[in-house]
Amino acid sequence: MRSRLFRVYEASAALAAVLLLAVGLTLATPAATFAGSGGAPKVVRIGATPVPHAEVLQFVKPILAREGIELRIIEFTDYVRPNLALAEGELDANYFQHIPYLETFSRDHGLDLTYIARVHIEPMGLYSRKVKKPSELRQGAVVAIPNDPTNGGRALQLLAEAGLIELKPNLGLSATVLDITANPKKLAIRELEAAQLPRALPDVDAAVINGNYALEAGLAPVRDAIFIEDVKAPHVSPLANVLAVRTKDKDDPVLREVARVLTSDDVRTFLQERYKGAVVPAF
Repeated sequence: MRSRLFRVYEASAALAAVLLLAVGLTLATPAATFAGSGGAPKVVRIGATPVPHAEVLQFVKPILAREGIELRIIEFTDYVRPNLALAEGELDANYFQHIPYLETFSRDHGLDLTYIARVHIEPMGLYSRKVKKPSELRQGAVVAIPNDPTNGGRALQLLAEAGLIELKPNLGLSATVLDITANPKKLAIRELEAAQLPRALPDVDAAVINGNYALEAGLAPVRDAIFIEDVKAPHVSPLANVLAVRTKDKDDPVLREVARVLTSDDVRTFLQERYKGAVVPAF
């Protein structure tokens, strides 16, 4: 009887050891999680503007590699091509835009895109090489703003918050220069492609520049802007920059894992320490 019980115990112990070994191997080799046949990593192609988006993706690239996901980063310098490339299947996702821009662009171009992660907000700033504060702008000063609808409206709202113009109420990001109701300094609003604004700065009195292009041009928004957007409730703000995907792929487990890593505590710390308020976590 004792011998029989011992044999049962011995078999149970062996089974437990095998199970523990299996669990240990699973925990120790997360690269197998998303690897395909033959252990090849799953490739994910993400389009991004260089700063800060591509830098954030470079940060998470080795994290994803340990989980069997090979991240390929394709850089763009404009706001048009990344969504078209995503819709056409050249990309699996993109990361460069806020929610209103994604929604407006998708509607205007008939694209079926959505987003699966809110990652960060870049406060938009008013910059000048000629004055230190908005009130110092001269009569008839030339102020450049982005020429795309949502960022143009956002720039006009910033000028209104700075006390330079007044706008028709309740327009939000849909405001245009035609909605200016008061312009006491008779500012000349010049609409330019967003990517061109840093280069145009020496030739105008001031320019409202998107955070990514300001950073790329070596500007530090918190330090260099003469007026900067007040980011309130970033975790619910529609101005969050997002990981966009084709709607049919929104439940893809590999893309969902990329989204999870992009909204991890490691990324939060990276954004806070590297950009010091110029890029604010939105999760």
